[in-house]
Amino acid sequence: MQQLDKGSHALAEWKPEDVGFWEGTGKQVANRNLLVSVPALTLAFIVWQMWSVAAVQLNSIGFSFTQGQLFTLAALPGLVGASLRFFYTFANSIFGGRNWTIFSTSILLLPLLGIAYAVQNVNTPYWVFMILAALCGLGGGNFSSSNANIGAFYPKAKKGTALGINGGIGNLGVSLVQLITPLVITTSIFGFIGGNALVTETGQQIWLQNAALLWVVPTIILTVCAYLFMDNLPTARQSIREQASVFKDKHFWIQTLLYTAAFGSFIGYAAAFPMILKLKFPESDLLALAFLGAFLGASSRPFGGWISDKVGAAKVTLVVFGVMALGTMSVILAITNDNLTMFFISFVVLFIATGLNSGATFAMIPHVFVATKTPAVVGFSAAFAAYGAFFIPKMFGWSLELVGSFNGALFVMLGLYAISIVTTIYYYLRNGAEKPIR
Repeated sequence: MQQLDKGSHALAEWKPEDVGFWEGTGKQVANRNLLVSVPALTLAFIVWQMWSVAAVQLNSIGFSFTQGQLFTLAALPGLVGASLRFFYTFANSIFGGRNWTIFSTSILLLPLLGIAYAVQNVNTPYWVFMILAALCGLGGGNFSSSNANIGAFYPKAKKGTALGINGGIGNLGVSLVQLITPLVITTSIFGFIGGNALVTETGQQIWLQNAALLWVVPTIILTVCAYLFMDNLPTARQSIREQASVFKDKHFWIQTLLYTAAFGSFIGYAAAFPMILKLKFPESDLLALAFLGAFLGASSRPFGGWISDKVGAAKVTLVVFGVMALGTMSVILAITNDNLTMFFISFVVLFIATGLNSGATFAMIPHVFVATKTPAVVGFSAAFAAYGAFFIPKMFGWSLELVGSFNGALFVMLGLYAISIVTTIYYYLRNGAEKPIR
């Protein structure tokens, strides 16, 4: 039975690779921590992506921001969140996984309450919204600390599934906020506590503050759950220098490339897809289903980790990168031929593939690095990949400006997938590979 300091929730020992320890008590403790981590990470993604749907409503209720300013509000959380992930990777080692989850979840109340207040006053200056958008980036940082923490709880053979569940369900926050926000702002669900209705330019009453207020109570509940039910691991406590040493390892950069091609594609496409669909097919009725891509992509991630644990992470990674390449070519063909049905279906397939590959590439990491290095690699690679939330939408915009089509950006992504395929074969699957992975 593992020893637990009841005052600090600090486990005195943790030996997940010991079968007796794992089956006796380890599995129960790990699953309990995972059960809290998953909804906490989902909430973090909701806050991180909130401006992708809230910003478009501001001018309709009396604000007068330019399109460039509105796009900045949507992009700023991605930039800040990706940057914060580097620090968040160290956070578990400094403060403990449980302690950091309590803090990183509770601090999300700042942007939530701030947004709920700011949108109700049309005289709120733009710089205030920029600060609030930056604070939403706190949610983006949570992915690195959350996955690094959960990965350390599980034995190597189970890490792929655990990280797939944590990251995959967590990613559902992207589609959840895009689906729920347009619904909750149409009614006064909080009564007088939620404030007065805001009148749009067409005379419709909306409660934009609900987009933030809806998540205040869940944030409080999850903070309390983290306090009561999560634990700090002794094996997660390494010095910053020890963790940063992974930067010297060639395979860290290889794994970062692969994960950026996978998860970076998912989060970048999730941010850009609704706008691409609206601009390319402005009369389409499918815009209401734009959230579907992110939903299916996030839902498929746990299966990517699970399948990788069963048949081999490198094999799954290779196959799914091939599907991503084919899906990208299909999207290019659909855009060229103005085929809406083919475009939508191809992009949905592409989303599913990015989700599967996000789970599969993460499942490779424990097979490439020793257990003490895995949390740092998971955290840092996730930090680099998160910049996809900023750069991929920007790339689609640049492509439209420079060549008059989204295909320029898609050809760049196709090249990235081709490089990833060659890299996976050369370093992990060919005969004589440096780090052969089954």
